[in-house]
Amino acid sequence: MLKQNLQQKLLQKLSPQQIQFIKLLQVPTVALDARIKEELEENPALEDLSLANLNEPADQYPDKDPDETTYDNEESSEEPDEFNIEDYLQEDNVNDYGSRYDQNGDDEEDRKEIPIAVQSSFYENLQEQLDLIPLPDKDFQIGQQIIGSLDDDGYLRRSITSLIDDLAFSQNISAEEEEVEEMLKVIQTFEPAGVGARDLQECLLIQLRKKDLNNPVIVKAIRVVEHYLEEFTRKHYDKLEKSLNVSSEELRDIVNEILKLNPKPGDSSEVNTKQLQVIPDFHISNNDGTLVLTLNAQNAPELKVSRSYQEMFEHYDKAAQKDKKLKEAVQFVKQKLDSAKWFIDAIKQRQQTLLKTMNAIMHYQYDYFLTGDERNLRPMILKDIADKIGMDISTVSRVANSKYVQTEFGTFLLKSFFSEAIQTESGEEVSNKEVKKILEECIGKEDKRHPLADEKLAEILKEKGYNIARRTVAKYREAMNIPVARLRKEL
Repeated sequence: MLKQNLQQKLLQKLSPQQIQFIKLLQVPTVALDARIKEELEENPALEDLSLANLNEPADQYPDKDPDETTYDNEESSEEPDEFNIEDYLQEDNVNDYGSRYDQNGDDEEDRKEIPIAVQSSFYENLQEQLDLIPLPDKDFQIGQQIIGSLDDDGYLRRSITSLIDDLAFSQNISAEEEEVEEMLKVIQTFEPAGVGARDLQECLLIQLRKKDLNNPVIVKAIRVVEHYLEEFTRKHYDKLEKSLNVSSEELRDIVNEILKLNPKPGDSSEVNTKQLQVIPDFHISNNDGTLVLTLNAQNAPELKVSRSYQEMFEHYDKAAQKDKKLKEAVQFVKQKLDSAKWFIDAIKQRQQTLLKTMNAIMHYQYDYFLTGDERNLRPMILKDIADKIGMDISTVSRVANSKYVQTEFGTFLLKSFFSEAIQTESGEEVSNKEVKKILEECIGKEDKRHPLADEKLAEILKEKGYNIARRTVAKYREAMNIPVARLRKEL
């Protein structure tokens, strides 16, 4: 049975201005310049004042808010005559910021990569080595197929039967399993050593067999990788000594020989395209015991609304008769002007939010920024800063997760200054970073032949006044990417 109801709902939606601000707030300084250039290209009603000053006399840009600027009647009467409505109607009609971001998705800018220097890639290097070997056409094409099937780390994880199918479907080549295996052995002789291996064991064996096989250490290292790789990985050195019938000194030489090998041969030649350049968003300097905070100048571009577009809109908006094309022109120009004002406002709001947030963090961690000693870091969570500046926690999070500050003792991500509180036996609250620092020092000074277990580390912390459970020690150790005691053992 069908029914009709009347309901009232209270919904909260982001305005286009809020979307603009959120997008710009999370953009780091290194990407802000590109984002501004993109906006300048898309919106002719937006101008970069610093670029305009290079080509125009200084008196054309009075030191006023662009939105409140008035102009001479002579100029306003000349400019509109040069405006052709049809020319502007042919331009791409860019929607407002709300709809544009909804269509493209929030991660559009995150996919952009910084250009890198052109040089031979990992695959081009292998192809060049293949070109130097005199091979029949069929074997050469099989070799090309193998190289193209390698992963970025240099491993071949595609099965031989799958390679045979690939050759049949893509190149119409009928190959036998033995032919592909033989060409794979040829590829495995290429540099970097270990390339073309199907697993870690084969990768290490390829590298070891290229060494001096008359050296007994190399021979025993091959034996370890062939038969005792799991024991070696788990650092069961006692079992290895008994199985190989060697002394601790001999085993140390064998282990060191294996540790010299490269488990990911492809990474040695591949350019890391994801490495991003870090440009600090803030600078903190110590002026005789007084901290001075400054915002990176790249975060404060000189943008203004185009004068010609403002005059254009006023002229055509006041026109006595408006046909369809003229109305479309007025709508187009108004849209561009609104977008330019929104963008300028969002940039200004971004600057204010960045300074406000960083200033609160600096004063909260004042002792740390004076000394650089991590033990002076106070426990601080996002809510502490959000309450201080009167903003939402999500806003502070966006700033902390993507912005860097340059100090006299290094450049740091703002997120690194946030930490949870731990109570000492005396009742004092300290940052968990202080505990992590002590753990790192204890592990760094330990006897690697008898590394400290988590229980022992917990006891050491208790002696220093930090009542922390073993599982908490394990959590902090894992957060610092430090392995368990057994895996830290050395001969």
